[in-house]
Order: sequence, then structure tokens, then C-alpha cells
Amino acid sequence: MNRFHRNSGVKPAGDMPRGNSWHPFRYVKCMDAFNVVESRSPIRLGFVPLNDCAPVAVAHELGLFKSYGLNVRISRQPGWATVRDMLSYGELDAAQSIAGLAFYLALGLNKMRREIAVPLVLSAHGNAITLSRELPPDSIRRGEGLATHLSHRWKKNRPFTLAAAHRFSSHHILLHAWLRRHGVVPGQDAEIVFLPPPLMPRNLAAGHIDGYCVGEPWNSESILNGHGWCPATSAELSTGHPEKVLLVTGEFVTESRDECIALGAALLHACRICQDSGFRNELISILSKPAYTGCSTATLRNSLGPVFDSGRGELDASDFHLFFGGDLNCPTADKASWFLSGMRGAGLLPETTAAPLTRLYRQDLYRSSEKILLPA
Repeated sequence: MNRFHRNSGVKPAGDMPRGNSWHPFRYVKCMDAFNVVESRSPIRLGFVPLNDCAPVAVAHELGLFKSYGLNVRISRQPGWATVRDMLSYGELDAAQSIAGLAFYLALGLNKMRREIAVPLVLSAHGNAITLSRELPPDSIRRGEGLATHLSHRWKKNRPFTLAAAHRFSSHHILLHAWLRRHGVVPGQDAEIVFLPPPLMPRNLAAGHIDGYCVGEPWNSESILNGHGWCPATSAELSTGHPEKVLLVTGEFVTESRDECIALGAALLHACRICQDSGFRNELISILSKPAYTGCSTATLRNSLGPVFDSGRGELDASDFHLFFGGDLNCPTADKASWFLSGMRGAGLLPETTAAPLTRLYRQDLYRSSEKILLPA
């Protein structure tokens, strides 16, 4: 197993008693704050090393979980397939996740059906497409010249190959849409493979792939190392698109509802902090720790700072990452529909597939978390 191994301290679900035989905590309202009795067993919360794991990292580093009376054990996972499996087999109670996993598990695709819920949207935007320096920016531009380049200048004895983080990820949806917009047919003119996010820069540098769509900081890693350049960010491709969500298992919602609500509140509190531009230097410092992304502060600042170096010029990065504001964090049906429509467009779901949106995207849990959100 590579260095992005999962936390060896995670215990099997059987070792974590839950249910009516014990009471994790109770709320006692006092003035404008909530005093809570701390939960007895750790909530097992997974994340993948990306800039948008920021709410999880901040909640942990600033002690917000404890402020909401929670005992949370965070564990870094190598990629979304691992998160899927650990949620499926009860080794995680919750995770920062791509939203597509909610549909994947709830619909029982690939025979892995599981009760799951989305009580919180953690972020919007945060992704980009990166291409190899072997594909000249002046010819490809924002993608307009890609089809011509592949038709007349592609010399490799293998297909043009791009990577996405997971078949049911926003990255795959965005990549499909970008290719089709520029006259390139996925599966015919371009092959799409799936890799854990941290492995993409090294595979690009080694020439195994020709580009990828992924969350930060893994675009900036290739750009600043001189191996790649960015023709489009996800903010440009689909303005306002929802990105990572909090996924919780059905058992966790049913058996530990109060903890689930408090977990949502702690992470919503962290989202509010992450959005504060005055906190960005500290956020970059936190994410640079080996426990999170382990990337250099320069790499992290490329999209978390005011200016994004795309490898073909500088772009305003003020909306590259969005964590809080308006109804961004509320798990509404229209946010679920964005993913559902995108997955159908990418050929991942039949047009007739019906998804239980209100059972998946739980506004009731979100509103309950909002009610106990502590003052800024």
C-alpha cells in the first residue's frame, strides 16, 4: 500500500456500540451557547487529501468537534473508492466525499446498496483540468484546438488519455462536458481512466496520462512543477456547481441523530471559518501538514490565494474555492439534481433512473445543525 494508507487506528463497526442502549450526549441550552455531554465512542470521519478537506481539517485543528461535544476520529483515505468501501462495510460513520457516492450507494450500483444521507454540502468549485506540457497551450487554448490537435498532431502509439478521480465524481462529469463541448468524444477520441487524486501529478510527469480533472492542490502541483497547465477551472466550466458533501451512513443518522446534527454544525462552523479571507494563511498552514495534503504552502496558495497561476497566465482565484455563503451548504434538491443530470449526461445512469432526492439530501438535518451553530 502506498504512503497514503488509511488510519490504522480505525476500528471495525462492531467495536463501536451505538443505539438505544446508551445516550451519546444531550443538549442543554444556556444563554447563546450549548453545553453538551461528550459522545462516548469516536465518530469515524474519513477524508481525502485535497484543499476541500479544509472544513474537516479546520474543525479538527481548532477543536470545533469538541466545542460541539463530539469525539471525532479523522482518518485520511487515499481516494474515493476507499471511502466508498469503508462506508459500505461500516468502517466509517461519515466522510467528506464526492456527491456521486451518495447516488452510487443509495441506488445500489455495482450491487453495493447502502442507506446513506447528505446532511451538509461542504464546498463548491475547487476543481480544474490540467493537461501535459506536451500539449501546447497556444494550440489547445481553452479546449477549442484540442480536436484538431488530436486529429492531425497526435503521434503517440496509445490513445489520448485523461484521468478523473472516480467514475461517479464531479470531475468525470466536468471532463465529459468539456471534451464534448470541444468536439472530442469520450471513449472514441479520448480514454478516461480513474486514479486517486494524489497519484495524478506523478502519472502525468511519467507520461502515463496526458491530463486530468481533479480537485486542488493536485492541479497546482503539476503546474508549478512545470509538467502541466490548466485550460479551464470548474468555476469556469459550471459556475456555482456543488462539490464535496458530508456523507453519513443511515445507521449513524438513525442511531446517533443528535451526534449527526452536531457533526453537521461543527463542520458548518468550519466552513464559515474557511471562507474568511483573513483566515487563508492559517488554512494554508493547516493543509500543508502531512496529516492533510502534505503539499508546500506555495502549491496550496496557488488556488487558495488571490491569484491562480494556470501555467498559461494568471487568473482571479477569488471564487476558485467556495466554502460558505447563501445557501451553498444546504443540501437542496437542485444540488442533487446537478449531479444526477451530470451523471446521466456522462452515460453513468439511464435516463429513467429515479433517485430518492429528499431521502438522500436531508434539509431537515441541515436545518437542525443550523439551529445549534455557535456564534462566529
